[in-house]
Amino acid sequence: MAVLIPAIGSCAARMTAGERRLAERLEAKLDDDYLLWYDVPVGPKQTHPDFVVIHPRRGLLILEAKDWHLATIQEASKQAWTLLADGRPKVVINPAAQARHCAIQVVNALERDPQLVHADGPHQGKLAFPWGSGVVFTNITRKQFEESGLDQAIDPHLVICKDEMLESADAEAFQQRLWQMFPHAFGRALSLPQLERVRWIMFPQVRVPVQGSLFADEADALPDIMRVMDLQQEQLARSLGEGHRVIHGVAGSGKTMILGYRAEYLAQTPSAKPILVLCYNEPLAVKLDAQFAAKGLSERVHVRHFHKWCRQQLVAYGQPIPPQGKAMFDEMVDGVIRGVERKQIPCEQYQAVMVDEGHDFQSEWLKLVTQMVDSSANSLLVLYDSAQNIYGKSKARGFSFKSVGIQAAGRTTILKINYRNTKQILRTANLVAADFLRAVAQDEDGVPQVQPVSCGREGQEPLIVRLPTPREEPARIAELLAAAHEEGHAWGEMAILCRNHGAMDQCAQALAQRKLPHRVRRRSGEFDPLADRIHVMTMHASKGLEFPVVAVAGVGQMPEEGEDREDEAKLFYVAVTRATQKLVITVAGDGDFAKSLTATST
Repeated sequence: MAVLIPAIGSCAARMTAGERRLAERLEAKLDDDYLLWYDVPVGPKQTHPDFVVIHPRRGLLILEAKDWHLATIQEASKQAWTLLADGRPKVVINPAAQARHCAIQVVNALERDPQLVHADGPHQGKLAFPWGSGVVFTNITRKQFEESGLDQAIDPHLVICKDEMLESADAEAFQQRLWQMFPHAFGRALSLPQLERVRWIMFPQVRVPVQGSLFADEADALPDIMRVMDLQQEQLARSLGEGHRVIHGVAGSGKTMILGYRAEYLAQTPSAKPILVLCYNEPLAVKLDAQFAAKGLSERVHVRHFHKWCRQQLVAYGQPIPPQGKAMFDEMVDGVIRGVERKQIPCEQYQAVMVDEGHDFQSEWLKLVTQMVDSSANSLLVLYDSAQNIYGKSKARGFSFKSVGIQAAGRTTILKINYRNTKQILRTANLVAADFLRAVAQDEDGVPQVQPVSCGREGQEPLIVRLPTPREEPARIAELLAAAHEEGHAWGEMAILCRNHGAMDQCAQALAQRKLPHRVRRRSGEFDPLADRIHVMTMHASKGLEFPVVAVAGVGQMPEEGEDREDEAKLFYVAVTRATQKLVITVAGDGDFAKSLTATST
């Protein structure tokens, strides 16, 4: 059975009755190696074909579905058709020409990619796999089509009729009618990398930004490696409808990418109210804000870390600002909660609210932000991963979503696959944290823990560097990052993650001694995702970010005295899984984590 993107349940409201019947038949009668999309913008010009069908061995097919009845068709030629609409004649392009025009636009875009065309021979420069287009008449039978003479306006093999898509129709015969729409059958099967390149070109919304060109305009450049959402991620992103939604996903599963897609989609819908994206970590908020700003969405999408948003609420509505001190942040939150309760701070300020890092939000915070959603849209998205709760024990998160006002029953999704990290990096993270990452099931209203599963991507073995004393770690890290730069990694692709500020300052000194460009994130406002400098920050501050090259310092002394081993193991897991390609861990000391890690000669 094929899977439609987006899911029928999320797009049925905008389907005609015939389109829905066709979508159901395509899902039921095509095998699971078919890929299907309904009404998704395609290609550089973002045209909207009714259906796109891709099969790795068969090729690419564009389908237009028409709910026209025979009685409404007054004239039909190979160029134009005249329909009776609301008692008046209306001239439209021949539906077969419409489908072909869309297909040609897609093919022209795909043929720009040298990896998708014939390199030589009689078809040099042409698409290396078959493509076609056709029409489905959901209310006209084959007999009516022929007897009315419509077969003179459209070649019969380019048409599927009402009786040929019946529920009882033979699946093999149905598929054969689809592939009769191809004008030729030459070409070869699509490999998985080629299929990803097709999706990257056809569906720009599913592209995964690459570090180093994160905010660049990719319209005129075709990168060698085209990273796209996997099909589960794409279906989830495109199928998110209104209402409250919760996504439980492991690190690197694409949660934040899905949030970005959803926010961008909602930003295109008219509303007098903005969209609010909340994070716990300030660096992640800075990164997301820069991404939305690069797309011209700053006015529509407001990205804030939670405590900054609280302060802005107090200022905007004339509430007292707590004095500086240890309790200031808690008092700011309490001030906003009290302001909402007294109706001095209004509810329903936002068209939609999206919470990244929901696992770091206390229950009263979640209860507060749910009240900020416009009830007419009721659009709330919460991303959650209990394994990344590094600000206090997970045991303390004993609440249900319903208890904080999140009504997500029936709209909860679990993402288990880690796509960010190589198999080797994830295996290293598990050497320390595996015991605390085991799956813990909950009912749909509870907070489960999801065990990560590797996507199987291969890479370099992480380099675990054993050193006699902690003071030798910074110089060794600086040496290894200088070598990584010689190998071709930009400075801005690197990060040093430390357990505390003292170790962070020592690493910064070592970088300065070697005159390596770097930027230290000691406090809010000091992280610049676009800076071409080595990013030096604490493990806590790195959560939500990713870098091709990561060095993790101070692991030999973890867990620190007085710290909970589970919390420290999760912190190690967060730090290590920031690396997408190359991971360096320096180990000086005989802490529990040093004993768990496998030594590597250096």
